[in-house]
Amino acid sequence: MARTHDIIQTLDALLRPSEFQDLGPNGLQVPGAAEVTRVLTGVSATLELHERAVAIGAELVLVHHGLFWNFHPTGLTPLLAARLRPLFKHDINLAGYHLPLDAHPEVGNNAILARELGCVEIEPFGSYKGTLIGRRGRFAEPLTVSELHERVHAMTGRPPLFLGRGPERIGSIGIVSGSAADSLDEAVAAGLDAFLTGEPREHITAEAAEHRVHFVAAGHHATETFGVRALGELLADRFAVDHIFFDQRNPV
Repeated sequence: MARTHDIIQTLDALLRPSEFQDLGPNGLQVPGAAEVTRVLTGVSATLELHERAVAIGAELVLVHHGLFWNFHPTGLTPLLAARLRPLFKHDINLAGYHLPLDAHPEVGNNAILARELGCVEIEPFGSYKGTLIGRRGRFAEPLTVSELHERVHAMTGRPPLFLGRGPERIGSIGIVSGSAADSLDEAVAAGLDAFLTGEPREHITAEAAEHRVHFVAAGHHATETFGVRALGELLADRFAVDHIFFDQRNPV
């Protein structure tokens, strides 16, 4: 059993959310029980995830996409109230870390993606409001298109969508998980052979082809399961709590 305060303090110290201009709050979003024995992690704070937390007896839900965003209406909507109800009723904490979890050099989504793809010489890449949240790297041995496709598929559990038309041998790649299609321009400026993110946009097919870059759309949800799962494992090791990851299987 661990104190909720100690867990959140550890996560805040690790991820340093105050350094980011994010789209919503990071850290503890819904306070609940003072002590935690079981942590449930997932990509997004949904009713399904919160009901799963109730079913398994978790005192803390830890997510990448929290409940509150500056692009949503201000106030308590019926949808938000429904998501909050099981947390309040069962005294469950909810914490979320968005950009800080994308950017972290060890447990961040993009750092893990780069390592899992086999990149070397990994370094920061992909600017959001002046902060680098992605990663770039090169392959010790350049990959064919089919080889990169296979690696992404194996890593995410779903076949990626390749757009554009880059070189036959791929020696370098930029990575920004989630919805970062506009970072293609940074990949082009950096002279990278490929760029991986979660979602494409309509204009990307032509732009990637004309820039001679492979644009890899690997799934918004699929590219963001890694960081929150790594956080859950970190908490399990450090605080001796149970950790369960729930994959919501979002096709986007």
